[in-house]
Amino acid sequence: MIRFTQYTRLLPAALMSFALFLTGCTVGPNYKRPAVDVPGSYRGTAPESALTDGTKPQPSQTSNPPSSASIGDEKWWEVFQDKELQNLIRTALQQNYDVRIAASRVLQAEAQLGITRADQLPSLSVGGTMVNEHVAGSGPIPSFGTTYGQLSTSAAWNLDFWGRYRRATEAARANLLASDWGRKEVIATLVASVSSSYFQLRELDLELEISKRTLASRKDSLQLTQTREEHGLATMLDVRQAEQLVHTAETTVTDLERQITQQENNLSILLGNNPGDIPRGLMLTEQPHAPEVPAGIPSALLTRRPDVVAAEQNLVAANAQIGVARAAYFPQISLTGSAGLQSTALSSLFTGPAGFWSLAGSVAQPIFEGGRLKSNVRLAEAQHDQLLLTYQQTIQGAFRDVSNALVGYRKAREFRIEQQQLVESAQDAAKLSEIRFRAGTTDYLEVLTNETNAFSAELNLAQANGNELLALVQLYQSLGGGWQQ
Repeated sequence: MIRFTQYTRLLPAALMSFALFLTGCTVGPNYKRPAVDVPGSYRGTAPESALTDGTKPQPSQTSNPPSSASIGDEKWWEVFQDKELQNLIRTALQQNYDVRIAASRVLQAEAQLGITRADQLPSLSVGGTMVNEHVAGSGPIPSFGTTYGQLSTSAAWNLDFWGRYRRATEAARANLLASDWGRKEVIATLVASVSSSYFQLRELDLELEISKRTLASRKDSLQLTQTREEHGLATMLDVRQAEQLVHTAETTVTDLERQITQQENNLSILLGNNPGDIPRGLMLTEQPHAPEVPAGIPSALLTRRPDVVAAEQNLVAANAQIGVARAAYFPQISLTGSAGLQSTALSSLFTGPAGFWSLAGSVAQPIFEGGRLKSNVRLAEAQHDQLLLTYQQTIQGAFRDVSNALVGYRKAREFRIEQQQLVESAQDAAKLSEIRFRAGTTDYLEVLTNETNAFSAELNLAQANGNELLALVQLYQSLGGGWQQ
């Protein structure tokens, strides 16, 4: 009894040692994140740029390291505060087909992980047989009957001595994570696409509002010019030039109405709906956005941006597949066993000496495969090298995207400010030329030129406001934002 108790105490330690021994036998390289060239700060952060109050930062302000805070860490509803836009994004996240397809891929990868992980465990099956046979007599042989019953269970286990199945499970788990981050990338792209489409729609709405207001003003000016021509205060050339302004505004209105309808259709498809009307919220010029947004530190991009993380998980899977290929060089150890009960009488199946059992082990060592095993290892290593280059390329592309987005957002804001000043000057020139024409000190050609310039400047300002918001969307996406829920 004492010896049995001692063995019982030693059993957990023995099982733990065996498990550690098996883990230590895992062949193939363990994954280690490769070294990448990460800059200390993003190009385009413009440390010498003016602050929001128009002052220049002091040297002590520019010498500090960049803050870890980033707009990419914020939720999409914190960045895009238009309530109608938020409702559109929520609808898209629920109904968009790309998001639903990406979610299905995650479920497939999850199921594949379960299938692969099951190879590490033994398989167990149970079965039963019952035969009742009656044989008719013939001649001197009388008829007779036999009854045979059997209840058995069998088990088989391919020992993962060299870590082949553990490496395959590691690869499947990495593929699952890559699929999940791929789904997050689809979500981030959808959030950016819906936001961009909505801002473009609001830009077209603003251009249409400007065009209709300009059209009404030009119709009034045409009517006045016609009256002046009837009284000999203007010429027919002045009338024709006034008509040109009216027709230009009319064609602009017609074209903008076409673009708005088509933009609504495009946005409806992103929402997973048939083409239809899109509700509006804040005007384009009322959309809240900060003049400067924090970019954070570049190293954080490696763990936040979905395409970068997905590329790394693909690399993890490829690294594990090298171990799977190398494990094929070593013996495959299998254990099989069966046990059960059998009897010629059903009543004695569970009584008497009716039991049987068997236990067997086998070892299979590859001797000659014609170079197949070696080629499999080379293939796995080549695929790993390819995905390593893809990972490094993805990181560089991410840094480029952030740099382009930073300078794009800043310059778009500067352009919009300059365009605002241009609009004010053009509108003032148009008013002055109208006064001069009515006073008879100039012809209508001057009015035509300045009215055209003012109209174009207003439309360009609307586009500049839209481009500034689109640059914000691009910056938010490039910093890895949009997938956080």
